[in-house]
Amino acid sequence: VHQSKMDFFCKLGYSKQDICKVLENLGQEALEDDVLKELIRMGSKPQALESQAQPSQLKLVARGSCSTTPGLRWLGEDENDSSDSLRPIVIDGSNVAMSHGNKEVFSCWGIQLAVDWFRERGHTYIKVFVPLWRKEPPRQDSPIADQHILEELEKQSVLVYTPSRKVKGKRVVCYDDRYIVKVAYEQDGVIVSNDHYRDLQNENPEWKWFIEQRLLMYSFVSNRFMPPDDPLGRHGPTLSNFLSKKPVLPEKKWQPCPYGKKCTYGSKCKFYHPERQHQAQLSVADELRAKTKVPLALGKEEERCQCSP
Repeated sequence: VHQSKMDFFCKLGYSKQDICKVLENLGQEALEDDVLKELIRMGSKPQALESQAQPSQLKLVARGSCSTTPGLRWLGEDENDSSDSLRPIVIDGSNVAMSHGNKEVFSCWGIQLAVDWFRERGHTYIKVFVPLWRKEPPRQDSPIADQHILEELEKQSVLVYTPSRKVKGKRVVCYDDRYIVKVAYEQDGVIVSNDHYRDLQNENPEWKWFIEQRLLMYSFVSNRFMPPDDPLGRHGPTLSNFLSKKPVLPEKKWQPCPYGKKCTYGSKCKFYHPERQHQAQLSVADELRAKTKVPLALGKEEERCQCSP
């Protein structure tokens, strides 16, 4: 009986301490109405009422400031930062470094230029994949320039080395392209490379579509990393829409009609007519038909009025 009363009044929102005090004063066999009256007499309130009674802490905001509380967000605004609207970037480090070195030298400075370009745009998730054997000292058959940049990017958790080892003096290298495509596919990001990955396209049909739609090619112009403004062609999305998760559709621009006021197409004209904004865009033939129907209709109404008693 004691436990049932405790559960009943706890559901109403009263604290267990107040309930125990009342039951000790009135006894365990007291009626629920008597217990409730005693709780009210003691001044005990349910927790829900106490939270409502407490005044909300309002913060004074300077006039004209744009700061808002977390609960007062605009409709459609995400809780995350604007950087979350940008796609993750996965860079083919070997491809970028060899392109910057004119396919003769593994230029690590090219990787740094690409990473800086995406950082300036606000991308937070940037990963660069490079084979592990590039950490070895440079040789004549595989020269490397600015190798210290790889160490700095690794400390920043940007650069990732793909596994490689030596077996009986021969180097065994894992296929780094598969790492690049797999991570970009899982993160729903963008691959930065001039490689088409044709072997991986044939290996997985899902990867085929992803590589065709999410491959960002580039060029180096005087130590300047330059991706194209139209990554998927002239009729495709812009570079900003290509790199964002929420693309912004361009506003439709109407081309003015070359015939102007002399146009006879009316509503069928596909061009813009500023003089017809507040007019029904009918063709000339339709306007003539509408004008001829009006007097005919008026004449029939007059005849009906004359014939009616």
